[in-house]
Amino acid sequence: MAVREIQLRIQGMSCASCVSKIEKALRNLDGVAEAQVSLTAGLAHVRYDEDRVGIPALAQAVSELGYEVATEEVTLHVTGMSCASCVHKIEKAVGGLNGVVSVAVSLPTEIAKVRYFPGVVEKADIKRTIRELGYDAEEKLSGQAQMDREREAREREIRRQGRFMWFAWPISILVMLGTFRDYWIFPRFVPEWLGNNYVLGLLTTPIVFGPGWQFFANSWNGLKHGVTDMNLLYATGIGAAYLIGVINTLWPDAGFGGPEATFFESAALLTAFIILGRWLEALTRGRTSEAIRRLMSLQPRVARVIRGGVEVEIPADEVEVGDLIQVRPGEGIPVDGEVVEGYSAVDESMITGESIPVEKKVGDTVIGGTINKTGAFRFRATKVGKETALAQIIKLVEDAQASKAPIQKVADWVAGHFILGVHVLALLVFGFWFFFGFERFFSPDSRFILSPYTLGEIGVFGFALLESITVLVISCPCAVGLATPSAMMAGTGKAAEHGILFKGAEAIENTAKLTTIVFDKTGTLTRGEPSVTDVVALAGNDESTILALAAAAERNSEHPLGEAIVRGASERGLALADAEEFEAIPGHGIRARVAGRHVLLGNRKLMREQDIALEEALQQAEALEAQGKTVMFLAIDGRMAGLVAVADTLKDSTVEAIRRLHAMGLETAMITGDNRRTAEAIARQVGIRTVLAEVLPQDKANEVQKLQAQGKRVAMVGDGINDAPALAQADVGIAIGSGTDVAKETGQVILIKSDLRDVVSAIEIARATMRKVYQNLFWAFIYNTVGIPVAAGLLYPWTRLVVSPELAAFFMAISSVSVTLNTLLLKNFRPSLRRPGPTSPAGEREIAAPAHAH
Repeated sequence: MAVREIQLRIQGMSCASCVSKIEKALRNLDGVAEAQVSLTAGLAHVRYDEDRVGIPALAQAVSELGYEVATEEVTLHVTGMSCASCVHKIEKAVGGLNGVVSVAVSLPTEIAKVRYFPGVVEKADIKRTIRELGYDAEEKLSGQAQMDREREAREREIRRQGRFMWFAWPISILVMLGTFRDYWIFPRFVPEWLGNNYVLGLLTTPIVFGPGWQFFANSWNGLKHGVTDMNLLYATGIGAAYLIGVINTLWPDAGFGGPEATFFESAALLTAFIILGRWLEALTRGRTSEAIRRLMSLQPRVARVIRGGVEVEIPADEVEVGDLIQVRPGEGIPVDGEVVEGYSAVDESMITGESIPVEKKVGDTVIGGTINKTGAFRFRATKVGKETALAQIIKLVEDAQASKAPIQKVADWVAGHFILGVHVLALLVFGFWFFFGFERFFSPDSRFILSPYTLGEIGVFGFALLESITVLVISCPCAVGLATPSAMMAGTGKAAEHGILFKGAEAIENTAKLTTIVFDKTGTLTRGEPSVTDVVALAGNDESTILALAAAAERNSEHPLGEAIVRGASERGLALADAEEFEAIPGHGIRARVAGRHVLLGNRKLMREQDIALEEALQQAEALEAQGKTVMFLAIDGRMAGLVAVADTLKDSTVEAIRRLHAMGLETAMITGDNRRTAEAIARQVGIRTVLAEVLPQDKANEVQKLQAQGKRVAMVGDGINDAPALAQADVGIAIGSGTDVAKETGQVILIKSDLRDVVSAIEIARATMRKVYQNLFWAFIYNTVGIPVAAGLLYPWTRLVVSPELAAFFMAISSVSVTLNTLLLKNFRPSLRRPGPTSPAGEREIAAPAHAH
């Protein structure tokens, strides 16, 4: 019986009854000996038998009552990882800590995200566990400090492996020359004493116990925690070659192959090639995370703040909300804000991907990290620190790069079981050649691949050991483990360059599989800024009365249509009365009382539900709707009084984006609250074939679900707030036009600009990223599938060729580097659509305004 005592932080308690409920629920769990809950401290003290009940069960019992056991997340920068098995090792060890809820480690970003129960396990315990495995773990800083730390760590690792290379390679070449001094032209210049086994052993020893010692130390650290990684393969291969060399030199008659099977050159060159691979990986891996460093480098270091009428320079991270900031031409904008004085053009390409500078005047918003191009201006800070758009973007990209795609589960499973499997296979290979294969197939004329040298009179033990060591060395789970995360990292970075933010690796994978794109109309296909185009008076009323009553009723509305009607009345100079009563009817319209008159303004559904006769107005309404305009019916005191027609304008990018999506083989659909006639008129203008009309806001998610039931993989494109349920229901929710509020948006993909062509770009980038994933996985699996059997001697009976351990080490190193280099080709990818300059207003087309759905 393993009794433990822990403290859990409980959130949501409000009174003594909460305490008794939680205590009772915990005590009823099998294995809980005692539970005491403190309302004032918000803590639950629990004594339990961990062999019978675990912390997840305790947390679940609390959450089922409607409370929450508080968890915290720590983001650690982990250095020293070299392959996918390192990731598996850390995740297994940290995940095994009591109180850890989840752990996700990313090799390319060197980031570990750990969620845990504070009070049960602490940050120090997590960091200590990682360090005991042989890695270094520090809590991730923010901004420039983190970027500097990561650069220093990467440069330190490059210098470290570089020193090892300068030490190992010259000596390894001497060992190789000494080993093969009797061949080719070597006898002419290689002294005989260099070929002595004792000399070779003395030269090899500092390589194995110098640069090679890192593999033995890291293997031991992992084995202490019951986990393995690539270091164990390296240590086994190097250690076996070196140990047999020592035995056959000091005790040549021990029965392990004699003086001809010393393998010192294998141990030396093996170490040298592995270190070469580590050095190349350190060089290339740093390049895959350039997107984050580039974003971080955009953050200005200083800000010119006006305080007490005086301009002072302060660090940008000390700016406070409400500060007045001066920006001169060519300077970076330190934080988000609103222009209060001046006029300029600002280059926002680094945030939005838009190449043309954006004009800024009083009242416009500016984004921190962008560059002021021409004039000087002052703005008031509205968001600082972690709240700025740039900080939110950096966090989203970091989170996405640290996340794991579903396809990575296969690679993780392979990497996690790879090491043990290869060791078992190496033993089987040794057994085959030792007990059966050598006697049947061996020939003294056998040669190493890509080498003129023969094996000579090597003994059965030496040959079997040679084959098993080669199997250990040539195997490479690193390539398998790097295939997905390195591509995802490059893909999210490339997307961020174009103002497209994927919230996770799963979003990229799902986006690449889409078959149908559903667009909300208002503010997505259109600008969302309708204007009044027609006013029709009926039953003896005049147009001014109709528009004035409609506008007075709509003054309390925040809907774009209501704003358009109020704006239209104001432009015509109409005096508006105050509504005495107001009621919004979602999806239908509004009911109001204006100057003692009962006013109804809305669609057909509203009129029919209120038993308003429509016959007099239907013909004119249908004629306006045939022109693609949205018609609102106005009834006064229970009688049809007139019509108000409004129209919106298509975004410049809408038609081109839809055309391109069709060319990519994707279906498109439009969802709107408009009546079907108006909706179909709009759809014809943009080229959309499927129209989902007269859909209430709360029913949009149901329409998406119906498409999914047909086997389609659906993306919903909307404004990210009003369309939240539909965005959440879709396989991929794409929030468009998010501006600076990226952290508040619903959906897996966020488009910073209101440009529908970014939907096309997002899909193209996702597809390009997944192509890289599949390419990487293909080559990684093919390499191991072909390399391991060849190294095991599968072709030897027919070819009499053997892969040397040092050549195997070279292939192993190249396989990992090739995956990273293939991923880096994504840096050259460009979405097919180039963003042209803005078209003139004359090029915009009037279309129907949004349906009235308060």
